[in-house]
Order: sequence, then C-alpha cells, then structure tokens
Amino acid sequence: MKGVVNTGIGEVTIDHDVLANYAGSAAVECFGVVGMASVSMKEGFARLLKRESLSNGVDLKVEGDRIKVSLHVIVAYGVSISAVADNLISNVKYKLEEYTGMKVEAVRVFVEGVRELD
Repeated sequence: MKGVVNTGIGEVTIDHDVLANYAGSAAVECFGVVGMASVSMKEGFARLLKRESLSNGVDLKVEGDRIKVSLHVIVAYGVSISAVADNLISNVKYKLEEYTGMKVEAVRVFVEGVRELD
C-alpha cells in the first residue's frame, strides 16, 4: 500500500518501496546495527543483506496517513541490544515522520543475529 499525504494544495503519494528503503537506510546508520537481515523460513537462519537490499529487512504497513514498521536487524557483538533497539526505534520513527509528514504508529525491532565487527 502506498503512503498518501494531503498537503492542503494537493496529495502526495509515496511508493511502499521508497518508504521501506528509507526506513532500512535510517536503521543501518544507527550505532550497533551491522545491517538488515533476511530470514529464510526454509532454512531457519538470518542472512545479512547487502546495502542495496535494505528494504528486504523491513516489513511496512501503511493505513491512511499512519505507518507501522517492523525491522529485522543484525547487531554488533558486545553492544547492549536494548540500547541499540531504543536508538533504532527513535531514529527510524523521527526520520520517517520528518521525511513523509505521516505518523509512525509503531516500530518493532527483531534482532535476527549477532555479528562481530571486522
């Protein structure tokens, strides 16, 4: 579903993939996040996605002018997962609301794995 923002002089439609890419980009810039994860249901393990595939680790639902986001991430070994998740939630929420003018209703974080930084 696409995001729709009413500006008063018209309507702006934002494609679902644009919102998902933006959310993924905001997520990976947070401290402690190694990258987005794709979970293989067939094999049952998380796989670190390349920079070009940021939207694959993002589940996004748009209802009217409200957004709900689920992020599947891999975090760095040795960091506080709760601190990373708090930072991730506030950063993604802030950036999406500023970028779109829409209200972010929920941000859910799923830590799919832990990796050591090289």
